[in-house]
Amino acid sequence: MTWDILNIIGTIAFALSGVNVAMEEKYDLMGVYVLGFAAAFGGGAVRNLFIGLPVSALWEQGYLFTTAFIIMTAAFFTTAIWATLWEKWGAFFDAIGLAAFAIQGALFAVSMGHPMSAVVFAAVLTGTGGGMIRDVLAGRKPLVLREEIYILWAVLGGVAIAAGLAQSGLALAVLFSAIVTLRMLSVHYKWKLPVKAAGEKTESI
Repeated sequence: MTWDILNIIGTIAFALSGVNVAMEEKYDLMGVYVLGFAAAFGGGAVRNLFIGLPVSALWEQGYLFTTAFIIMTAAFFTTAIWATLWEKWGAFFDAIGLAAFAIQGALFAVSMGHPMSAVVFAAVLTGTGGGMIRDVLAGRKPLVLREEIYILWAVLGGVAIAAGLAQSGLALAVLFSAIVTLRMLSVHYKWKLPVKAAGEKTESI
């Protein structure tokens, strides 16, 4: 049940993020589907490659593809409503997707008996991989590598699960809420990791 809920939440959140990027770039309906599906399923596909599962395992999640398709189509044909909704709640949707997929990826790696390093890697790939693929396809610099702290929250989620700190449903819910909260705080307060260009001093956080 936990697995299914996280899958659905993450898929919807990231599919909508793909819709938003496609609309900002003025892509047509097919572009919306491409970016939406890339954001929703790209991270899982890359994760599968790195932890030894066939990418084709994604095709067993037909109900998620159907859900994403319906959500993206509805968003595309209600542009005015959707644009207003995303402007107010876009960062929150993205934080939900990050938390859901990071936890889901970590749980997946743990279920396969992988060590902590692989669990953390799976959390990061699942939580951020789709967004990076989405941004690259849209011709943008990946958001997760240049803006507010993002990947770090996926890492923390992976560490918590690998360390056995979130094994019950309640503990997973607390971890999920913590990741979403930390992500939103980093957006609100513009927390950033140190940045340094060649020949420049390191910027403070």
